[in-house]
Parts: sequence; C-alpha cells; structure tokens
Amino acid sequence: MSATTRDLQRVAAETFGWHELRPEQLTAMEAVAAGRDVLAVLPTGAGKSAIYQVPAVLQEGPTLIVSPLVALQRDQRVGIAERAEGADAPDAVVINSVQRAEENRRAWEVVDEAGAAYVFLAPEQLARPDVVERLRSAAIGLFVIDEAHCVSQWGHDFRPDYLRLGGVIRQLGKPPVLALTATAAPPVRADMLERLGLADPVEVIGSFDRPNLHLAAALHVDEDQRRAAVVDRAAALAAENGGRGLVYCAARAETGRLAAALRSRGIAAEAYHAGLGRARREAVHDRFSSGATTVVVATSAFGMGIDQPDVRFVLHAASPGSLDDYYQQVGRAGRDGEPAVVELHHHARDSALQRFLSARRPKPESLRAALDAVGDGARSLPDVVRASGLSRVRATTALNLLEQAGAVVTDEEGLLHRTDTDAGAAIKEAVDQAEGRREVIVSRVERMRLYAETTDCRRRLLLGYFGERHPQACGHCDTCDDGTATDVEAPAGDGDADAGRAVVHPKFGDGVVMAEEDDRITVFFHEYGYRDLATDAVREHDLLRPAKP
Repeated sequence: MSATTRDLQRVAAETFGWHELRPEQLTAMEAVAAGRDVLAVLPTGAGKSAIYQVPAVLQEGPTLIVSPLVALQRDQRVGIAERAEGADAPDAVVINSVQRAEENRRAWEVVDEAGAAYVFLAPEQLARPDVVERLRSAAIGLFVIDEAHCVSQWGHDFRPDYLRLGGVIRQLGKPPVLALTATAAPPVRADMLERLGLADPVEVIGSFDRPNLHLAAALHVDEDQRRAAVVDRAAALAAENGGRGLVYCAARAETGRLAAALRSRGIAAEAYHAGLGRARREAVHDRFSSGATTVVVATSAFGMGIDQPDVRFVLHAASPGSLDDYYQQVGRAGRDGEPAVVELHHHARDSALQRFLSARRPKPESLRAALDAVGDGARSLPDVVRASGLSRVRATTALNLLEQAGAVVTDEEGLLHRTDTDAGAAIKEAVDQAEGRREVIVSRVERMRLYAETTDCRRRLLLGYFGERHPQACGHCDTCDDGTATDVEAPAGDGDADAGRAVVHPKFGDGVVMAEEDDRITVFFHEYGYRDLATDAVREHDLLRPAKP
C-alpha cells in the first residue's frame, strides 16, 4: 500500500465523515499504509477502529478483523455501514458460529468474489484449516487483532485461541498486522509482540489518563449494606444527570437483584450476563444504545466495544480481578470528554474470591489427554479437541502449555505434531508454567485491593500500574478531595529504573519496572507478578540490574 497522509485524511473525511484525525490515529494509519506491523495501545474512546477502517479502503485485499465477541463484531459492522457513505462504500461481513448457516454462506460468497473490505471473525474460527485456506485464497491485505491483550499470558483477559494467532498469521503469508487494545502495560506489550511474531513493529502508545473521570472507592464490611449503597448511588446518579450508567457485578444472580432494586426506584434498569439467551442480550444492548434503558447492571460480559458517548457513571458493586479489567470497564464512561463518575465498592471478600478463582490450574490428566490426542501424526486443532474428549477451551489451553513445554509443535499448515520430548517431563513443565501464571494473577488481585484501600492519590496508583508516572496529586479523585493524597518527589539518581526498563532481580528473576517513587519501586516480574521494593534496599544491595539484551 502506498497511500499518503493526504489520501488517508481524504478517505477519513469523504467516506467516514471524520474530518479531523487524532495524532495517534494518524501515526498508526500511516504505518499501516506503509505495510508495517503496528501495536496501538490507546484508551477507550480514542478511535482505534478507525486505524484499520480508513487504510482498508485504499489497500488491495480484504482486512481481516479478529474480534472476541459476536456483539462486538456486529457493532463494528453496523458502525461501518452507518458511517460509510456513497455507492462505493466498503462492505463488511461477519462469519461466526452463532449466525445461521445461510448467513455465513452469503458472507463467504462476498469474500470469495473479492467484494468484502472487512471480514470479522472470532478467533476460534481460525482453528479450522478450511477457514484458514479460504482466507489464504482471499489474499488478506491486513490482519487486525482487536482486544489484542488477550494474546498475552500476562494479560488480564488471556484467551487460549488468541495465543495461536501467530501461527495463523504465518499460514496466511504474514500480511501486515495491526494489534489494538486499550489496556496493556509494558510487560503485556512485550509478550504480545513476541507471541504474534511481529517484525520491527511501530508502537503507538497513548496516555492512560482520563482526567474527566472522577475516581472514588468505598470500603464495606457488610454485603447487604454494600448492595444498598450501590443501589442508592446508582439511583441518585441516574436521576441527577440524565445520562446512561453501568453497574458491574461479580455474579450473574447479583445483576438481577440490583436491576430489580433500581426498577423499584423508577430507574429503567436491566440485567445482562453471558447466561442470557442471544436475543435477550442483543435486546438489552439495543435498548441501552437507544436510550430506552438508562442503567445496565452487568457482569464483565457487557461493555466490550460499547461506544456510547454519554455514559455518565460506572459503578462496581464488587472489585474485579485486576486493574486491567477495572480500567477497561470504567473507560466506557465519559467518552464525550464531559465529566463522569467512576466508583468502586469494595469488600474484603472480593479479594479472597478472586484468589480462589485464580487457584484453578490444568490437571495433569487433561494435559496427558491432549498430548495423546495429538498422537504420532499431523492433527488439526479441532481433531485434537474431538479425540481428547476435552472441551475446546480446555484442550486449547492444554495444547498451548504443551507447546511452550516443547512437547508439541505447530507446522506452517497449522497442524499439530508431537515431539520426542519426554511426556512426563513436558507435563510437569506445563503445570509449572500454569503455576507461574497463577502467581501473576494473584499479584494483580493484590494491586486491585491496594487501589481500593489506598488513601493516597487514586489516579497516581492506577496510572503507575500501567507504567505512567504522575508525581503530583491529581486533584480529581476522592483521596485528593479528602486531602489525604500527597505529591511525591521525583526519584533520585540517574533515572535508570524508569518505567519500562527491563531488569533482573537475584530472587525474582526477569522483570520490568512499572513505577518508581522516592521510597519504593514497583516491578512486574514474569514469574512472580507485581512486587513493591524499597528504594533504599534496591540501591544498597544492587537488587535491580539491567537485563541483558
């Protein structure tokens, strides 16, 4: 693709009605147009979809977008149809297992006839050799990975199918790759790039700060009191500003209870979770988008891809498992740049629940079943799933771990082969790797607890988690309002431990510095997760040495 900046701006304005592109958008688009691999980490509401939608109009071959949720795929396709104008408007198709067979057949016909500018697929579709072969025939011009943090084992929403996308990219002839996400701290970004096999990528990293969001947290010791407080607060916020709001819950049953309590207050509220039927979920989604529903009370299943500018508040009726999850969910508030309220209602039990959930790990017998299913021949992933007797998610997770342990390899055609590595040793190695990831998850739970309980500037802690320094108290969170937040001094020394620097600790091993203040340095260690180290001890004992390139 040889599109110029002027070409990109013209298409953005004439085809989509975007007369002004943000600097980060344009930088990423220019790199995509030049055929470069790109990683774009931009906050919710920054217009990440435009980065592929505009260049796709100018390139040869369709743009393939790997998107994790059917509702998100639908929203993106509808958004393209609503924005694009004229007889030459680009066509977008969706192919997934939820649609009727006839819908998928028509979509494939459009692809086969070179009539689709955008093809939306779920990652599990790409585990099928026939799908990959058909896409290879279509000569994909750009491979887009939406919610790309799902690729990383250090990411908060790691998905086994995403981890196999690097092999699919190779099978498709290595088209340029655009990885998009709103939430990826430095170690997650590094892991994503490695696992996708991106070549000399352009990284476009925006600020994680959303100054228009007022951050607050409340601590509760009684579950009933917390529930009442959340209902009171949601009802008050819905009544006072006329905008829409979201309330996130940890359990499906709680969404129904809170939605019913809000309706009893005269608030148009509905529950949403993954256990509802597809038609019901889509109806809730549509009513929220149209304004017929004022408040959606949901689990984390709701919200990915939501693009409503006037969401005036996001409340959490329980702490999620990480600040990554939290940041992504609260990012749905205030997309229009106007003030919005973000509140976390925390109970000590939340952290214990998340630690319990993180304790789940693959069983050796599941790993053995997946390894035996690969056998001595070349097997496709669907074949292994069927032969193993495991669910698709369990089988894919087991195979990913076994590949990392060296017991299984994937060839250029996407077929799985067993190596001559000792099975017992490989299974033990895979279990150890899963245990290491559990340590990381537990450390993220602890960071979430620290955020909920801090009396210092809440925004500084949140931004520091993502490697962004904010030494001054922000003045726009509850701790700043209460006067308990303070400014911090810039770290002394030569700055060698700045955020993003790769280091090695004698006990914890390889890590990445996330934040440094005058009294402590926060480091993400690949095998142990987040740790706070005393600055004086680090300097006295030379505990953080530069990692070797």
